[in-house]
Amino acid sequence: MPRHNPFRADTVGSFLRPAAIKQARVQFANGDINADQLRQVEDREIRHVVEQQRANGLQIVTDGEFRRAWWHFDFFGDLHGVELFEAEQGIQFNGVQTKAHGVKVTGKVAFNPEHPMLDHFRFLQSVAGDAVAKMTIPSPSVLHFRGGRKVIDATVYPDLKDYFADLAQTYKDAIKAFYAAGCRYLQLDDTVWAYLCSTEQQQQIRERGEDPQELARIYAEVLNTALEGKPEDLTVGLHVCRGNFRSTWISEGGYEPVAEVLFGGVNIDAFYLEYDNERSGGFEPLRFLKPGHQQVVLGLITTKTGELEDAEQVKARLQEAAQFVSLDQICLSPQCGFASTEEGNSLSEEQQWQKIRLVVDIARTVW
Repeated sequence: MPRHNPFRADTVGSFLRPAAIKQARVQFANGDINADQLRQVEDREIRHVVEQQRANGLQIVTDGEFRRAWWHFDFFGDLHGVELFEAEQGIQFNGVQTKAHGVKVTGKVAFNPEHPMLDHFRFLQSVAGDAVAKMTIPSPSVLHFRGGRKVIDATVYPDLKDYFADLAQTYKDAIKAFYAAGCRYLQLDDTVWAYLCSTEQQQQIRERGEDPQELARIYAEVLNTALEGKPEDLTVGLHVCRGNFRSTWISEGGYEPVAEVLFGGVNIDAFYLEYDNERSGGFEPLRFLKPGHQQVVLGLITTKTGELEDAEQVKARLQEAAQFVSLDQICLSPQCGFASTEEGNSLSEEQQWQKIRLVVDIARTVW
């Protein structure tokens, strides 16, 4: 398999939190251990999960998002102008609800040059060995979409055009900061594009007075502005997530409603797309992908259950996708992380690693 980002066998990022991490977090919350002691446990477990990723055949490694409770709030909470708060209710998934947390904009949005995740990446890089260290952060559109105008202080941003301009600059600065820290593989996680594919979610967007197509245009512009001037040796990918909390989901619907503006218009290096069940639709939208270096990482292996996919069926789906985009532009991964929040999905650690080995084995065979 060629060595480049993304790899033929890739991952989305998060792994099930080991018992030691969960215990240490409870102890820290109760005041039984301090921040340094918590970090020592995290460091040890991150070293171990990096070793496990390499032992199971991966050429890229993440820190499993072991220092986070959420895939997105932890990052947003350390930006300038952004505050976390206790919401009235959590995010509603299919039959289950998250903890009641939220995010609001109370000042001018800007990247914090002392953002703690820069050090998180530096530690990962220090233990990655000969593997490529990948950093994952939420995409800019996520900071706007769920709350919209109501969670953005109107005295700070009377005109949302100024907000989106600052949001784009924040991410441009974040990209530069992670690059300066040594990062050459950055992944933006984004649930919003999947919501824009959902008939139900589109209706909810209209009911709150917004136009789904206009939002898609704005989000694409923010991403492209953030990516302007990106170093050539930095790979930036976008993971389009349909919701991943305790093995449940939020949105359904194929990618066709956003395919042209997203695949055909956003200057990202790789798209990580969930294709683990019928909710994801067909591969036809892949026809909009730009030929050449742009890659698509197909999430054909589910992280929501421990049942192992049939390798021949996965290979057949890769060939089906190759009818719409060159097989040389395709890579393979699980459809999402195994633990987008600290609670994790409903499978065992051994089943998690079986899934990773399946991805690696299929990639070796196909490419």
